[in-house]
Order: sequence, then C-alpha cells, then structure tokens
Amino acid sequence: CVCVPSNNSSFCSESKECLEYELVCKTDEYEVRHYSPTRWVSTDAEAYFMGVGAAMAFRRLFQYITGDNNGGLQMEMTAPVLVRIPEETRMWEPAIYTLSFLLPAAYQERPPTPTNDKLYFTEMPSMDVYVRSYGGWMLSVTSRLHAHLLTKELARVQADYNHTYHYGVGYDR
Repeated sequence: CVCVPSNNSSFCSESKECLEYELVCKTDEYEVRHYSPTRWVSTDAEAYFMGVGAAMAFRRLFQYITGDNNGGLQMEMTAPVLVRIPEETRMWEPAIYTLSFLLPAAYQERPPTPTNDKLYFTEMPSMDVYVRSYGGWMLSVTSRLHAHLLTKELARVQADYNHTYHYGVGYDR
C-alpha cells in the first residue's frame, strides 16, 4: 500500500458536514482510511431487498433530523449515509439492514432524544477501514459486486478484517 496525502473534500459537495478521515494508503483496488470516533443516529429495517429496507429507514431518520425529536430541533443533513449490510443473507429470507446518519458536530456530544422508539444512537469507535469507491446508485447488486471484488483483493493480500458485514456508504453528488 502506498501512502498518499488525504483529500476527502471531493466527496463532500452536497452537505455542510461530512465525515472526515485520514487516508492511510491507496492501491488501484482500494484505500485504507482511518476514522476517528463518531456518533450516529441509526435504525433497522427488515427487507428482502436493500433498497426497500433503506427507503423505510431513511424516512425515519429524515423525520428525526427535521424535528421529530425531543425539543423539535432541526438539523442539517450530513454525509455520508451508512447502510450496514450483512454478508450472510439468503434470497428467500429478509435481512436486517441498519441505516445511519452522522450526527452534526453540534450534536455529537448531546443529540436530541428521538421520539420514534425505532431510532437509537450508534457509537463508532476509532477504526481503519478498507474502501472501494464506485459511482452510481447504491443498489443491492452493485453493492454486493463491489464488496465481492474488495474481499477478493483483500484475500489476495491476506488482509485481516471483519467478515460478517460491510457498509454501503452513500454520498449525494
């Protein structure tokens, strides 16, 4: 892996606040990024297809940031939107997809309590992440394809990582 200077401003064009990272290294197939601890508001959706689950979950989270919280506080949309996608899914069974919005910096320490009991806060620890970037919509088939290509490359280089899930990370650009 070759070390290169970090520049993640190109991903943050539609939102006032984006998740910052340090670029550890980069290859032709993937990047390794370091993320500091952050707090997210999250919700789960059970669905046969990621797009259906994500749409249900997105609605709940969007209501939260537009005032459906204790205090009726409205928050700016942040980027990215995370979708946690389990690796072990079967075509004939629904999967649990977790969608998360990054809480704005002003609410990282004390976010307003959700009024919807299906929402909860997720504490993401400091971590290094393998990333494969691609354009277009974050659909189940596309996400699975790129996850497969990334895992194939990580196996080739004998990288150590969590095999139970991956994240689809969406930026609106």
